[in-house]
Amino acid sequence: MEAINRTGVAEFRLLGLTEDGELQPILYGVFLSIYLVTVMGNLLIILAINADPHLHTPMYSFLSKLSLADISISSSTVPKMLANIHTQDQSITYTGCLAQACFVLLFAGLENCLLAAMAYDRYVAICHPLSYTVIMNPRLCGLLTLLSLLSSSVNALLLSLMALRLSFCKDLGIPHFFCELALVIKLACSDTFIHNVLIYLAALVFGGIPFSGILFSYIQIISSVLIKPSMQGRYKAFSTCGSHLVMVSLFYGTGLGVYISSAVTNPPRKTAMASVMYSVVTPMLNPFIYSLRNRDMKEALRKLIRRTASLL
Repeated sequence: MEAINRTGVAEFRLLGLTEDGELQPILYGVFLSIYLVTVMGNLLIILAINADPHLHTPMYSFLSKLSLADISISSSTVPKMLANIHTQDQSITYTGCLAQACFVLLFAGLENCLLAAMAYDRYVAICHPLSYTVIMNPRLCGLLTLLSLLSSSVNALLLSLMALRLSFCKDLGIPHFFCELALVIKLACSDTFIHNVLIYLAALVFGGIPFSGILFSYIQIISSVLIKPSMQGRYKAFSTCGSHLVMVSLFYGTGLGVYISSAVTNPPRKTAMASVMYSVVTPMLNPFIYSLRNRDMKEALRKLIRRTASLL
């Protein structure tokens, strides 16, 4: 197959989740609804936390940033998909494709790091409650947030910029609803061995370290909770991190499922459908998980709604 210089690549084609024309209007309605719920739900979480002084704590500070990351990762993928379905045009520019891949990596990585920071916060709150305010001070919280942003930015830029050195074939159809970097690299006609090694190395470093931190935090939490004498004390300790555990399970469960399925199965369409879970569905569910399982969040949301209604 004839290769073309990277500067000659005008655009890629996002083939989407299905080629069935009758399903396109249904997909448009479903994804538009999910996107609106995601934006509104996470925006309500951010506004409720900022409006209620009782929620100006490290845990809720990380949660508001996580909600912002959820809005951002959905906004990086869904609007372009909706536009392509609406216009019946599958094209995305070469620059736009690499930018989209970069933003998806950035915000997915940021969510990954923020989940690790939230796990550390719960570890300190349960295992070292008397020193919590000293350890989780505003300076440390700011440093954890900055470190999360810097590490995810380095990872996203490193992996995205390396694609600039690739030469692509004429068949530039991506069997996905967004530009996933691994699928973009598969379209290259040049040698991609180094690129694939970098992708797996980055996943091991930038994904493995936060995940290891989460595992360590929860091993320590479980060990500390099990030695508590009263069942009420155990229940209270587990209830404070129940919502976070659900979020971690959703994010890592669906994310790992995507990569395992892509390694085991050949049809990329199945991988694309699995990617819907961590990039579209999980950001929509996070506000419900935290608002339904957290008494303080429910009270803050009620106050926000009442205050908004009184101004109308």
